[in-house]
Amino acid sequence: MASALTQTPRTRGKVDAVIVGLGWSGSLMAEELTRAGLNVVAIERGKWRDTATDFPPAVDMDELRWATRRGMMQPQAVETVTFRNTPEQTALPVREWNCFQFGWNVGGAGTHWAGMTWRFTPWDFEVASRVKRRYGMDGLDPGLLLQDWGIGYDELEPFYDRFEKIAGTSGKAGNLKGQTVPGGNPFEGPRQSDYPTPPLKDTRWMGLFRQTTEAMGYTPFTIPAGNISTEWTNPLGVRMGPCTYCGYCEMFGCGNWSKSSPQACILPALTRRSKFEILSEAEVARVNLADDGKTATGVTFVDANGQLWEQPADIVVISAYQIDNIRLMLLSGIGKVYDPATGKGTIGRNYAYQTISGANLFFENERFNPFIGGGALGLQIDEWNGDNFDHSGLGFIGGAGILVNSTNGRPIGLSDQVPEGTPAWGSEWKRALKHSYQNGTAIFNQGTSFAHRKVFADLDPTYKDRHGQPLLRVTFDYNENDRRMAKFTMDKAVEIGRKAGAKTIQAFNSAEGHNTPYDQRSTHTTGGVVIGADRETSALNRYSQSWDCHNVFVLGASSFPNNAGYNPTATVGALALHSARAIIERYLDKREGLVAA
Repeated sequence: MASALTQTPRTRGKVDAVIVGLGWSGSLMAEELTRAGLNVVAIERGKWRDTATDFPPAVDMDELRWATRRGMMQPQAVETVTFRNTPEQTALPVREWNCFQFGWNVGGAGTHWAGMTWRFTPWDFEVASRVKRRYGMDGLDPGLLLQDWGIGYDELEPFYDRFEKIAGTSGKAGNLKGQTVPGGNPFEGPRQSDYPTPPLKDTRWMGLFRQTTEAMGYTPFTIPAGNISTEWTNPLGVRMGPCTYCGYCEMFGCGNWSKSSPQACILPALTRRSKFEILSEAEVARVNLADDGKTATGVTFVDANGQLWEQPADIVVISAYQIDNIRLMLLSGIGKVYDPATGKGTIGRNYAYQTISGANLFFENERFNPFIGGGALGLQIDEWNGDNFDHSGLGFIGGAGILVNSTNGRPIGLSDQVPEGTPAWGSEWKRALKHSYQNGTAIFNQGTSFAHRKVFADLDPTYKDRHGQPLLRVTFDYNENDRRMAKFTMDKAVEIGRKAGAKTIQAFNSAEGHNTPYDQRSTHTTGGVVIGADRETSALNRYSQSWDCHNVFVLGASSFPNNAGYNPTATVGALALHSARAIIERYLDKREGLVAA
């Protein structure tokens, strides 16, 4: 059958802005632009999903449908990536559920996320300059690509604050206007206001972790969460309800209006705007460029009926999943493709992941009651995160947030939570599972990830999608910095587990061997279209504006030059709001690059 892309496209009426992907970034941008009076069309590959109709409690708590069969995830037949560890290998398509969790509905990955709502620290935005100033580069992996973001924490702080208020984030400030506040994270950057809703409650395992780490001299704090603790009306007038600790968050929608998501926080206001239009089940194939290649004229997309269309627009905002952002920039010919042999080019450069380690723990006579849970319900210590400790002589930079989660007690997912060596079935497995359901838990280290010269993304020369366009090829493996850091923080988790009284401790370290996308310790892939102050090493300027095409803005985790020891969502949201303000207050008058090249 001929590809839809060979058709002669029909043309829609021109709009002020077209947004590709309506997840967190796209919905925040659309809300800001329509409120400023712009006509906006959002094009989303997935279908429409609504809280009341798609996620009522009778449907939402279906573990088999959502968590096991991944009913909200994009099937690999629609699109996948090819993967390899090194440039010398041949990449193959990823065919099973994996670390690349493509959302497939309006709301994107913001619908099925767990809810951890972290701010990155000031250090995370200025890794290159701060590492060189404090330590120098001797002893580090020489292939690391360290660069500053071109924007600092202080400039983003008001946009973090607005995102948290829109999301209703629950938590406790640890650094309020430069003053340390007991109960919060003393290592966070200074905040101008506290979280909009109070922190969630401790479970038994959280209480034990709090007691243990405090006795060790650490400062545990409740994780900031998009699972909100009390009723909240956000700045857009949308009302949310308190979390019921049902444990059906990650991979699920929320029928309670308790988990922050575009559906719960933004779309109820946005869809009432006369200047906003959503085209769902429509796939953007490329950004269209003017003859000079320096400006975009709109996008080409395929609708649900297989019809090819052009959507003209003065501004193009690419805000799809991180992988899709890279691919769309490459397919559209915007920017120079990264070449690992020369180190030149920017599109596909600075790909990073998340470096995970920790320990599975099994106690003897506990009742953790894991069914009392929430996606971001947990505690963390940050003494070993980022640059919060002296790295002199360690041979690595970065670190990990060491956390415990009380996420869920779902029976299918916990069926393999048994000590190593337990049979996979039979009476002995049943006895072990019965015991470990109440006595098994984990300490999870979510670590930094820094770009490397041999790690990148480009278009695959062999494999294509159903429209005949190349798939994205990811070349990634852990580097020596990842391995050293993961081992260091893994040992810290083992020590805490021993102090807490665990009978059996089984350490794990995702960076110990070679990476595989099927080892789904994390879904936080970042980079590939990064921001920065130097157009030779970044695809975007500090306002998320393309250096090469001034009316193209790219939003999402694809813009991160490095990944921190935190979840990316709040930083994605803050950068989207920062970019929206720049468009409204600066770009609309100038219609040119906002930073001198």
